[in-house]
Amino acid sequence: MQICKVKNYQELSRKAANLIAAQIILKPDSVLGLATGSSPVGTYDRLVEMYQDGDLDFSKITTVNLDEYKGLSGSHEQSYRYFMNTHLFHRINISYDHTYVPDGTETDSHKACQAYNELLHQVGPADLQILGLGHDGHIGFNEPSDHFEDETHCVDLTETTIQANKRFFASEDDVPRQAYTMGIGTIMRCKKLIVVVSGKDKASILKQVIQGPVTPEVPGSILQFHPDCIIIADEDALSEMEF
Repeated sequence: MQICKVKNYQELSRKAANLIAAQIILKPDSVLGLATGSSPVGTYDRLVEMYQDGDLDFSKITTVNLDEYKGLSGSHEQSYRYFMNTHLFHRINISYDHTYVPDGTETDSHKACQAYNELLHQVGPADLQILGLGHDGHIGFNEPSDHFEDETHCVDLTETTIQANKRFFASEDDVPRQAYTMGIGTIMRCKKLIVVVSGKDKASILKQVIQGPVTPEVPGSILQFHPDCIIIADEDALSEMEF
């Protein structure tokens, strides 16, 4: 695990985008694993700028997203498909039918997860996966548990996650209580991982992820075992670390 300390969110976004851009340039038909949430927004904005400047070509890229809320269609403004369309896909020259997100409209959890697992087996493992980090240590929507899930599964969102996400919805009652997410095993099989973490509110959990014991109660701690994982974090996020 490599730790890259940066001054602020802008530098974090720039460094993450540069690593993704290098992957695309070196392998134009890469499979990229993507994440949603506030952490990677700046990274996506920077990638769009590089594309608009003529420095990046996404035409042969395939993307697979970590997760999606169960019960939300891709047209819902808080769905992760909508997020990706808005922040990245509709702003670059990627082939839309090569962008994959779990089907939140599929009410049969087994069917939805099986379909996404089959897709991931066909196109994966991702050459590069970008990750954020939840306040409870979750990666994707892999919440604290008594075991690490291997593949795509339906998860009950914790109260911590619901509270963190309610700001995006009209009310707390509108926040979905379940989501489909890639499993820890799928994430760990990706060839390279980039984790972006920003803010003092992530300092305590980031310390546990990096320096604490590896436990499913802190899902992100499993990243200590990945052979090629870089954590890009700003000074605030690393403020509780002991180097």
